Amino acid sequence: MDNRAVLEEGALIARAADGDAAAFDELIRPRLDRLYVTANRILRDGAAAEDAVQQAMVLAWRDLRALRDRDRLDAWLYRLLVRTCYRELRSRRRLAANVVQLERRDDDDATLAIHDRDALERAFRRLSADKRAVIVLHHVTGLSLIEIAGVLAVPEGTVRSRLHYGLQELRRVLEPGEMVDPVEEPA
Repeated sequence: MDNRAVLEEGALIARAADGDAAAFDELIRPRLDRLYVTANRILRDGAAAEDAVQQAMVLAWRDLRALRDRDRLDAWLYRLLVRTCYRELRSRRRLAANVVQLERRDDDDATLAIHDRDALERAFRRLSADKRAVIVLHHVTGLSLIEIAGVLAVPEGTVRSRLHYGLQELRRVLEPGEMVDPVEEPA
């Protein structure tokens, strides 16, 4: 962001912190899609993701005055969102479902793609919320490990560990040789 954009955003933050709803809307609106994608990847449920984003934005509106470093607005918003997602995951009841495994007939079968997505989804749901959040923030949102550490307020080594063990769990759960590696190793 250039200096002018930083100054304009700083002014928007100041106005929003003073209760200007239009300034808050102008500040938040361009970020909503990225926040929704992040919440949806963590929660694996579109409606729950919308609720989480809305709840995080209510918290942001209410607590915007508490934002100490205005250059870190995005990290602060992600932190609010991830914590909201964690609360949602803790409050959910697990539903058991019987899934019938489809037999594979050939590699060109359209059910192959459905099977692979389903296997990845089931493996991803087995991950803890902490590991899921790190994988989503890194591989979907594109944040660096240092940025994720700031968002989650944990040491960078913890982020590296959660990413490593989360990817390892995904690989272990997925049947070797039956699916292309769904998530690439961090560089």
